Amino acid sequence: MGHGPSEEFDSHPFVVLGVDDEANALMVLEGLTMSEGHLFHGTTKPAEAVALVMQHMPDVVLLDVMMPGLSGYDVCRAIKANEVTRMIPVVLLTALDSREDRLRGIEAGCDDFLSKPFDRIELRARVRSLARTKRLNENLDHAETVLATLARAVEAKDGTTGDHCDRLTRNGVAFGRFLGLNRPDLQALARAGVLHDIGKVGIPDAVLLKPARLTSEEWIIMRRHPVIGAELLAPLRTMDRVVPIVRHHHERWDGGGYPDGLAADGIPLLARVFQVLDAFDALTSARPYKAAFCSEEAMSLLLEETAQGKWDPDIMDAFVRFRAGEAATR
Repeated sequence: MGHGPSEEFDSHPFVVLGVDDEANALMVLEGLTMSEGHLFHGTTKPAEAVALVMQHMPDVVLLDVMMPGLSGYDVCRAIKANEVTRMIPVVLLTALDSREDRLRGIEAGCDDFLSKPFDRIELRARVRSLARTKRLNENLDHAETVLATLARAVEAKDGTTGDHCDRLTRNGVAFGRFLGLNRPDLQALARAGVLHDIGKVGIPDAVLLKPARLTSEEWIIMRRHPVIGAELLAPLRTMDRVVPIVRHHHERWDGGGYPDGLAADGIPLLARVFQVLDAFDALTSARPYKAAFCSEEAMSLLLEETAQGKWDPDIMDAFVRFRAGEAATR
C-alpha cells in the first residue's frame, strides 16, 4: 500500500537544534538525538541560536537555560517573538527547579522543561512527541492555506463581489463578540467568512457566472455548493465548527431553505448568525442585477423577511441592536 503526501513528509527525519554553552553537554544531546535517527544542529554560542533556527527550521529546540550573555529565557523569547519561528517547540534544559524559574520559562513561551541531569529516555520521548505535534500542525496549516486560496479564487471569478469575504470575516468577529460568543466560535465565524462559498469550486462556470436568471435545472446544480463545501472541509478537524456554517448558511428559519430543509433551532446557531451577516452584505453590495441598498433599506428588508419566516427573530433582533451600536460609534 502506498503512502499519502502527509505520511511521506512525516517519514523524514526530525530536525533538532541544541543550544548549550558547554561543548560536552552539546555532544551528549547530539549523540542522543542522532541515535534516534534525527538530524542535529548545535551551537555553544547562544547569540547564534536564533539565526540557526531561521536557517534550519528545526522541529524541536533543546535550549540550556544558564548561559553567558543571552540566557535560555532570552533565546526562547526571541524564537517565540518571530512570526516565522514561534510555532517551533522549545524545551528548556535546566538545573534550576524552583517555581519562579519555571514561571520565567512559561512567560518566555517555552513548550516544555527537562531538569538536569535529564533522563535520556524521557528526552527522546519528549522530542518525538513535540516534533510530531509540530509536523501535524504544519500539515493542518498547509491544508487551511490551500483551502483559503481556493476560496479566494472562487470569489475572484465573480468580479461583482468585491471584498465580500473580508467584510464577512470582520463583521462576523464583531457581531460574534457582540453576542458574547466564545473564542472558538469567533474563529469559526472568521473562517466561514472566507470559506462559506468554497463549494462553488464544484459548480460549472456556465452556471456560476451566468448573467441571466438560472433555469430550474441550473438552480438545482447551484444549490449543491453548500454540500460540496462542507465535504471539502470535513476531513480537517480544525474545521469542525466551520462545516455546519458552510453547509447550512442557506437554510431558512421556516424550513424553506437548502440543502437539508432545516428549520428554527434545528439550524446550527453559528449558521443562523452567519446567514444574517451574509444577507446584509449581499443587500448592501452592488450586483449586475441590482444597485446597493443603503444600510437602512437593507435592515428594513431583513426585518420584513424575518416577519415572513426567513431569519431567526432573536438573531435579527440582536443584529438590529448591533447595527445601531455600530452606527452610533461612527
